[in-house]
Amino acid sequence: MKLKAVIIDDEKSSRDILRNYLSEYCTQVIVSGEAGTVSDGIDMIRQVGPHLVFLDVEMPFGNAFDLLGALPERNFETVFVTAYNQYALDALNQHAAYYLMKPIDIDELIRAVAYVEEVVNREEMLKDRVLSSRSPKVEGKITLPQQDGFQVLDVSEILFCRADDNYTEIYLSERKLLVSKTLKYFEDALADFNFVRIHKSFLVNINEVVRYKKGKGGSVVLSNGKELSVSASRKKILLSHYE
Repeated sequence: MKLKAVIIDDEKSSRDILRNYLSEYCTQVIVSGEAGTVSDGIDMIRQVGPHLVFLDVEMPFGNAFDLLGALPERNFETVFVTAYNQYALDALNQHAAYYLMKPIDIDELIRAVAYVEEVVNREEMLKDRVLSSRSPKVEGKITLPQQDGFQVLDVSEILFCRADDNYTEIYLSERKLLVSKTLKYFEDALADFNFVRIHKSFLVNINEVVRYKKGKGGSVVLSNGKELSVSASRKKILLSHYE
């Protein structure tokens, strides 16, 4: 599929260079709009509904983070394009798909677009579909420590786990258990049983996921109807489990 893109950069020469590079080296991208300010960029994104936004950081009357803050429920991937490397951590915290330094390296641009293309294509493929994991159900048991001993549980009974500080809530179909272990402990313990960390707070049984909803990170719906948020940084890992 073609990727609709918007370029937001206050320097026209930078927009021209990027547009030309995309036209020559990333033909799967269609530049559907451009803007030179934060406010115009917000309007352009809302008008176009892009898959991908190439975003400069420093602009007149605001910056990239002001723009992203004004679009909290965004359905696009972001590639930062900037001459300043000090914003890399902030870009990561905003779940940017890629961080390109000016002058743009063509190979890096190609890699950035390929990454976004993979995520968007998989999202489109799974949209409005009942999901079936590529991985077969894995049978096994896990031991849960408790104050008076321990409990042995079939891993297939677990729908998802939720972090609660240094505790973890284990959700089963009709009840939940509170265990004095961190979510990271269960992420490691269940790594071979098709459980995936989709968020800092959630670890899900892949075989219980029945639907994915698009968004900045999106969300999953489980077999019991429970909907859980997916962080943007973990979206690609989740989607890789489905055809």
